[in-house]
Amino acid sequence: MGKRRVQTKQVRRQVRQVKPKVPAQASPAQQKRQRERYVQSGGMLQGYSPEFVQRLGLYAAGTAIGCILIGALVALLLPYGLPVKVVAAVAWLVPIVFLASFIIPGWRLARKDRRQEPRLVQGQLMGASNMSTSLGLGMLMVQTRGGAEQYLVDPAKLNKVPGNQVPVVLTVSPNLRYVKSVGVMGQRMVPRAEPPVPDVVKRLRVLPLLTPAALAVAVILGDDVTALLPIRPDLVHTILAAVIGLVLGLAVYGLSFLFQRRLYAEVQKLVPGGL
Repeated sequence: MGKRRVQTKQVRRQVRQVKPKVPAQASPAQQKRQRERYVQSGGMLQGYSPEFVQRLGLYAAGTAIGCILIGALVALLLPYGLPVKVVAAVAWLVPIVFLASFIIPGWRLARKDRRQEPRLVQGQLMGASNMSTSLGLGMLMVQTRGGAEQYLVDPAKLNKVPGNQVPVVLTVSPNLRYVKSVGVMGQRMVPRAEPPVPDVVKRLRVLPLLTPAALAVAVILGDDVTALLPIRPDLVHTILAAVIGLVLGLAVYGLSFLFQRRLYAEVQKLVPGGL
């Protein structure tokens, strides 16, 4: 009997000492699929209207043409050899590369959405907020037959969305997932409270837009200012201009990375228990 009691106590201690299983992190393959789905839905332009994305594409095309013209003008006016002129002109391709990676995926989907009919999404409202990670858009979470889905929505369309769980119907474009309309089918019993948006969250939303712009400006200034200096021979002049532009670009990227980590740390302090 004594041995059984000792064994029972040991089993109880072992049961108490069992630690909860930590949820497994996403594998590299799963992360790759998530990134592919993100790009396939328009990337940073997901949730915006096709008309807005197409207008943005026109503005980006005009900006790209302006950068090409300025680069050509810089190459013509520089009183140095061809290598220095080429390096000074190539720096103006950096903003074009950023604009292309930002605009082209969403612009292609916007053209498809203009030709295709929107689809209806029916489900149970799980939550809504006027704040999201995308600038100027709110977020709506709906439980459908296929599972929980999140949509980026214009905050003006969320004014009539209540705080309780009710059936909702969304009209969504098939590619950019732009929510054209939000219909509430149930009774609006509980008003939805919207807490004030912290300043740190506002800064975190614009950081992905400001970082490429600051990086492009740093590369252009470092490259072209060095190209204007009277340095001989041309080979050293060319290498120095390219290196200074690259170093300034990396410096801006590093500072933005550290600043982003600081903002994330401040956001974690706002969440009870951390993220």
